[in-house]
Amino acid sequence: MKLHIVLAHPSPGSFNAALCDAAADEARALGHEVTVSDLYALGFNPAGGPADFASAPDADDFHYQSAQLAASLESGFAPEVAREQALLLNADCLMLQFPIWWGGPPAMLKGWIDKVSAYGLAYVDGTRFERGLFQGRRALVSVTTGGTPRRFTDEGGYGDIDQVLWPTRRLFLEYLGFETHHTQVSYAVARCGADERAEMITALRARIRELMAAPLPAIAIPSPRELAQRITANWSAPA
Repeated sequence: MKLHIVLAHPSPGSFNAALCDAAADEARALGHEVTVSDLYALGFNPAGGPADFASAPDADDFHYQSAQLAASLESGFAPEVAREQALLLNADCLMLQFPIWWGGPPAMLKGWIDKVSAYGLAYVDGTRFERGLFQGRRALVSVTTGGTPRRFTDEGGYGDIDQVLWPTRRLFLEYLGFETHHTQVSYAVARCGADERAEMITALRARIRELMAAPLPAIAIPSPRELAQRITANWSAPA
């Protein structure tokens, strides 16, 4: 199987990078193919806009979703975006590795989601959740936190970790059709010693083995032109 990891942390010496490396090593040791998008190392531009397209749309009448649809039909995305889209479409399993900053992923990862999961390529009308185009594929969210486990409870104030990560899990991964595995959380990393961090890496390795344990059905994502046939004739771009 093919595992694609998206890493969003600015430091190559971070614990997030160490978790990414451990996950990749474990998958390769099991005989799987692994690709990694280290967004900060790539210098990925998270700001969605006209620069995402090979031919700049009319800036005076620019609508992002409409421009994505046109680019999907014409292979018209900028090379940076097209490269990441190919990695996403080619993956059987997707892993997101990031620190929780202000209750969500870093802007770098949010921008990757906005740009790469384009309308007309990763979804169209009528292909959401149980009808999502990525049905039959699996995803794992692995995060680090500054707060302790108790912080991520109702009593601790932050709310349950799955509530905090709802937009990423439910409104991105499951929206596209991915089967999401239980979130891997490395709590209060800055307060942990070497032994605790080693246990966290061991736990992630075990999760990778679970994620990639069983073969996946071969489900091909329709081409953009096939997807275009699912778009209703009276669809109009929202404001």
